[in-house]
Amino acid sequence: MYKVFIDHRPVLFISKEELSTNYRVIYWDDSKLTFKKIEKQLVDIDVDNPLQIVCEDVKAAYKSCFKDFKKITAGGGIVESELGFLLIKRKGMWDLPKGKKDKGEAFEQTAIREIEEECGINGPTINKFICKTLHSYSYKNKPVLKKTYWYHMNYSGNEELIPQREEGITKVGWKSFEKMMSIRGKTFGSINEVLDHFKKMHE
Repeated sequence: MYKVFIDHRPVLFISKEELSTNYRVIYWDDSKLTFKKIEKQLVDIDVDNPLQIVCEDVKAAYKSCFKDFKKITAGGGIVESELGFLLIKRKGMWDLPKGKKDKGEAFEQTAIREIEEECGINGPTINKFICKTLHSYSYKNKPVLKKTYWYHMNYSGNEELIPQREEGITKVGWKSFEKMMSIRGKTFGSINEVLDHFKKMHE
């Protein structure tokens, strides 16, 4: 299965065996689907009601759908300290810090560096891997598919938080677990996936 957030809405590329009767379904092989045709099916799709695309060959369908997209990899995380969990505000919405992987970096290094740059702290340490997310967007009128690796991290410092404004970040703050979870459904699509995975780990 591949779960991709298109326009912040979850789309599942699945086999017949993975099909759920609870959600809307379309068939890749019968419909000659393209990315643009899938976009038109997203009107009533939301974070808890994904669109299912049933495929004979899941990997081939996924690759075909995004074959013309620029591929980017990134790293980010949920950072925990005695003050709470680190959230940033980007484009008017609460978000988790993340950013593009530099050449030669390990995903863990990317996640740490991006959190340091976006939030103004030093030395967060990785606790464990949370999940991987896929989401598409447009940059300079060109389609992009971003794969992000997410980690749970710990931080023991007391530095002043400084938002990286050149990245569109206007606020950085330590929030309670409950506050962090309350942004679910009100944030960027793939962030909901990270929160869901982390909640299961936390429980």
